[in-house]
Amino acid sequence: MKNAAARILEAEEEGHVIAGKAVIVRAIYEGKDVTPYWEMLMARVTDNLADAGAFMDLSIILQTHGKSEQAAIAQKGALETSRAYRIRNGKGTGLRVLVIVTHGDFMANTPIEFLLESSDVTILLHYVDETTADLNNIPEHDVAFVAVGESPDNLPVLENLERVLSAWKGPILNNAPRAIIDLSREGVSEAFRDEPTILAPLTSRIAREALRDLADGTRGLDTVDGLANYPIIVRPTGTHAGHGMEKIASADALAAYLGGRDETDFYIAPFIDYSSEDGKFRKQRVAVIDGKPYASHLAISDHWMVHYLSAGMAEHGERRLEEAAWMENFDADFAKRHASAFDALSRRLGLDYFAIDCAELSDGRLLLFEADVAMIVHAMDSESVFPYKKKAMNALFAAFESALAKRVATGSKLSTVSVVEPL
Repeated sequence: MKNAAARILEAEEEGHVIAGKAVIVRAIYEGKDVTPYWEMLMARVTDNLADAGAFMDLSIILQTHGKSEQAAIAQKGALETSRAYRIRNGKGTGLRVLVIVTHGDFMANTPIEFLLESSDVTILLHYVDETTADLNNIPEHDVAFVAVGESPDNLPVLENLERVLSAWKGPILNNAPRAIIDLSREGVSEAFRDEPTILAPLTSRIAREALRDLADGTRGLDTVDGLANYPIIVRPTGTHAGHGMEKIASADALAAYLGGRDETDFYIAPFIDYSSEDGKFRKQRVAVIDGKPYASHLAISDHWMVHYLSAGMAEHGERRLEEAAWMENFDADFAKRHASAFDALSRRLGLDYFAIDCAELSDGRLLLFEADVAMIVHAMDSESVFPYKKKAMNALFAAFESALAKRVATGSKLSTVSVVEPL
């Protein structure tokens, strides 16, 4: 048997123990008072500035409360001490999953903690950046998962991971940094430009000066690929969750938009009216695991920019009834109806795990808003308000855990997505 000193050293090599995102975010989401935990963490870092685990959990609390700058400082303090962190789910008797992540907010990496929250998996977070030379110091694990998401900030990290992971030998999911890079908004729109079952509105990167030319009329709107008339959608690059995104109805409105923004680089795309016959807008989030789609949520809103929390799902019983029916009949209805689209998504994106935000168009196509590996997929909504979600989310989480176990069993090295056959 290993002596106590050896076990302590082994634990340190596996990473600093943290509560992690799932535990902390759930507590705050449910309205619980995390002040005692905050005070305990503050006492720990006051006593020991090298307590990386305390700094990491502090950064999560700060991020959840919208204090991004302070969260980044706390995370930086953690990473200056250690690149390795450990989260034990349940009994901790399940798989040991090495999760390759990078610094940043909740959108920087696949939020795998939410996907494995109800499991017995031990998560071994290993932070990398653009200077990481190798992964020789990783802890013992059963399977690995590349969680670094697509973003301008993550581009050099992913390019470095292409090199670092090129000779990876063990079981791993999403070992495809180049495919993740290609999940940029313009990359996704280009990938499905000619796909008959999917409409991914042509999206272009455009500099502030070029937008100014559109606004003052020195350049025609039709000089931008995919654009002909207003309204258009404009958003700063590198943003998510609708931050800075607006529907622009005229050149004057574009000028006003630029007057209120200081970014230098933007995305521009045509606005697609995807409202249903009742005038409401419906947006579905779907996770795709080994080529098979799983329902995450359906948001129904009066506004074209749909976000689940602001859509009023908790306040509108009829919207919840519709979401419940969508989730209950997902395999036999939505997934079957769009089987060819999910086939195309899996083939062209080439990833073991990703998620999409989409809508259904009247002509039968899927309107693809975004495809990403870092979308938040969770089961934190109140069971008393959303009792129907548990079954669907448990199926999704079980599928993800099964995909990890399958890699362990087969020892597969590369992404090998199963193609969904049209039903």
